[in-house]
Amino acid sequence: MTTMCSDTLEVPGADLYYEVHGSGPLLLIGQSGEGDARRSADLVGQLARDFTVVTYDRRGLSRSVVRETGRPASIATHADDVRRLLATLTDEPARMLGCSMGAAIGLHLAVRYPGLLHTLIAHEPVTPWLLAGADRAHHLGELEHCQQVFAEQGWQAALAPMVRTLGIDPGAQEREPGVTTPALGPERAANFEYFLGNDFTAVRNDYLDVARLRRSSVRIVPARGRTTPSHVFDYKCARELGALRGAPVVEFPGGHNGNLTHPVGYAEKVRAVLDVDRWAIG
Repeated sequence: MTTMCSDTLEVPGADLYYEVHGSGPLLLIGQSGEGDARRSADLVGQLARDFTVVTYDRRGLSRSVVRETGRPASIATHADDVRRLLATLTDEPARMLGCSMGAAIGLHLAVRYPGLLHTLIAHEPVTPWLLAGADRAHHLGELEHCQQVFAEQGWQAALAPMVRTLGIDPGAQEREPGVTTPALGPERAANFEYFLGNDFTAVRNDYLDVARLRRSSVRIVPARGRTTPSHVFDYKCARELGALRGAPVVEFPGGHNGNLTHPVGYAEKVRAVLDVDRWAIG
């Protein structure tokens, strides 16, 4: 896949690396987990045929260097980074595909900066604050356990409880033919360390005013993976988001990481959702 351009944007406390591919309406992808600008290259290659696709490294990952290390980033901080990025690239409301943590960031944009987004596809947002009482406490405990394992045994040991919490079975994931498997080199290992050590805390501490989210003018499309188990918290968060917004939860190919395992089918679903968006604008 050829990069149209890449650049770095200075934001408070960090330098944000981003890439722009393709042409057409602007579509920002907020990646999941330790994913950086190049995590979902197969999906971007599909979507760049119809959209100007923007991907970026969240602060602390890969090429996005944190300059103020004593202040851990919150989800609100990440949302402000995206606000500044979109303001640099467009003066029109953008479309956003948010996956997992990227969806949580997108929901902050929808509440705090609704004029920046026209449509947000929120695929399995990691937003325990959407859940009620005991359910929320249980799943926050799961996230805390992942971080405890990370602190005591390192990121590799923490992967098992992490994928179990998210409903991912790496050994049994279906994949489309020819899918690129991301290499697990030093850069990605460092991203896992940052994600587990910092971003998990941001997810656990996150909160949004649900009344403001309910009233947001942004078109929010809750989404879930076809194979994501119904008992895991990311599935439940998508369901609760749909209930809050009075919107159906759209099923996408694959599971929590369907953007990686089913890029062709996933891109087709994104196009279908955003085709409705285009007709609505027209």
